[in-house]
Amino acid sequence: MEADGCLILVQDGNNARALFGHVKWFDPVKGFGFVVADEGGPDILLHANVLRNFGQSSVADGARIEVTVQETERGVQAVEVLKIEPPEGIEEAPLADFQEIDPEVLSSAPLEPARVKWFDKAKGFGFANVFGRKEDVFLHIEVLRRSGLADLQPGEALALRVIDGKRGRMATEVCAWEAGLNSRED
Repeated sequence: MEADGCLILVQDGNNARALFGHVKWFDPVKGFGFVVADEGGPDILLHANVLRNFGQSSVADGARIEVTVQETERGVQAVEVLKIEPPEGIEEAPLADFQEIDPEVLSSAPLEPARVKWFDKAKGFGFANVFGRKEDVFLHIEVLRRSGLADLQPGEALALRVIDGKRGRMATEVCAWEAGLNSRED
């Protein structure tokens, strides 16, 4: 049902509704953060478990987000993440590693399911392993930011667009795990 232009969902007899906003901040160490709704109102609690159910362990500050929210005794909380988009205003110029590569090649690389081997936010990079391949895939922090992520955890499942670049196999985009699985079913 719709009310005031918002989709109203009923979950377990409680009113829940989908809304758009942006991530005010999210701290994967603390296990939560807050979303500011486009329509205003109180900050919305975003718990790490809700984000993990979407297939991510972190989200970049300022990222656009669509969530289903529910009023609780403790305030408004996100109960499901529906969509995440990278923060607006992130520089669209290609990274130095990708400058000499045709943008069509970057965007047309298939999504491949992978797991994070390690990632060091302070160093600004890490590596992942694509299933069925021996080579590591280089992950640059700017690729994470442009994908709407802030950090990765060892063992985290995700989907990568991978090309052969100056540093060997390199991720050009990072997505939720399900995106990689769905691309293999096509």
